[in-house]
Amino acid sequence: MEIDGDVEETSRRVQVRFTTKLQSPFKTPPTSIAIPSNLTRMGLSAIVNNLLKSGNPDWKPEPFDFLIDGELVRMSLEQFLIAKGISAEKILEIEYIKAVAPRKQEEPSLHDDWVSAVDGSNPGFILTGCYDGLGRLWKAAGSCTHILEGHNDAITSVKFIDPKGLESVNNSVVATASKDRTLRLWKFDAGERHDLPLKIRAFKILHGHNASVQSVAVQPTGNMVCSGSWDCTINLWRTDEFDVEGDLVSVKKRKVNNEAEESQAEGEAVSTIVGHTQCVSSVIWPQHETIYSASWDHSVRRWDVETGKDSWNLFCGKALNCLDVGGESSALIAAGGSDTTLRIWDPRKPGTLTPVFQFSSHTSWISACKWHNKSWFHLLSASYDGKVMLWDLRTAWPLAVIDSHNNKVLCADWWKGDSVVSGGADSKLCISSEIPVQ
Repeated sequence: MEIDGDVEETSRRVQVRFTTKLQSPFKTPPTSIAIPSNLTRMGLSAIVNNLLKSGNPDWKPEPFDFLIDGELVRMSLEQFLIAKGISAEKILEIEYIKAVAPRKQEEPSLHDDWVSAVDGSNPGFILTGCYDGLGRLWKAAGSCTHILEGHNDAITSVKFIDPKGLESVNNSVVATASKDRTLRLWKFDAGERHDLPLKIRAFKILHGHNASVQSVAVQPTGNMVCSGSWDCTINLWRTDEFDVEGDLVSVKKRKVNNEAEESQAEGEAVSTIVGHTQCVSSVIWPQHETIYSASWDHSVRRWDVETGKDSWNLFCGKALNCLDVGGESSALIAAGGSDTTLRIWDPRKPGTLTPVFQFSSHTSWISACKWHNKSWFHLLSASYDGKVMLWDLRTAWPLAVIDSHNNKVLCADWWKGDSVVSGGADSKLCISSEIPVQ
């Protein structure tokens, strides 16, 4: 079978067989066909769609990506074969997958100031932090359900906390960090229904840093959080409403509507980790006994929670803004900062000071990076260039560029597995959805 496509007659042909792990109705016939070698991804996608339509007249065209020997094709077929030294004499197996790119852009959710923090780890809500000092919970685009009041300076980081041990399954807990030098813990009822956003106050205020708190991360059990600060330290805190080992400083009472009294506990750090020499810009807590941190002192460090000692560190020559661990076996470290390059290290390999991947398509500083929690290959990055980029480790080019902000992007995360949420200096929360990550 021969397929010409819209190409020059002089182009040589190669025999290919298209394969896929996708289920019906995405499977093409297993026969080999001859196609022009100068086809690019778009031409290959057109052929696969034609094959699928020939077996299903109701087929609607779908964008596809293509893998040869486990690497995504990002040039013409001929150029790829030459670059990789692959013979065109034998039948070439080409695997096709759904192209990873947003199919839909939701209407932006407006804030009163810069959107500096976002967490999409809860499938029911998006949590944002803003320079106006308020946290907000969103059920969907434009639907704000709760406003978190109490910080007296910009919020820099927000996280959902696993609600184990709480009296109600509907009760969820979140943590926020702020330039006001505190962290705050908040409880909200996820099942509560109301017309207007409900204003809530923190049930616990955590004091101990003597400079802006830049990042907060949650222990996998949800029993503790850690925070990184401009004071160069990492503090560990309990998340209980009333601490069990006497680290409760006080309980403040305040009048509500001149009647009922509401209490706010104040907690202090359980321990402090010292070692960075400049601002600790990002912390993550992926395993019970291990914390990772990134700093403006150009280092990424891995800390033993029990001893407070760093068991691994690397220096990359750039001030770092963001950090995440994921990918294969949840072992790869991604970080970005004061240049245009997203770097990825594998600490399991010897010579780990050299990144195993470097992505350089941004044109300004990188503000956020986040692995997809179900994929070994996919992660996102956000930048002051106003763009969010989706990456696949199997190619050096971005899979998709999300250009929904018109100013610096300050934060980004995955939401519900198939959406990207991002916030920026344009005061918008943007949701890009229907992204088929496999």
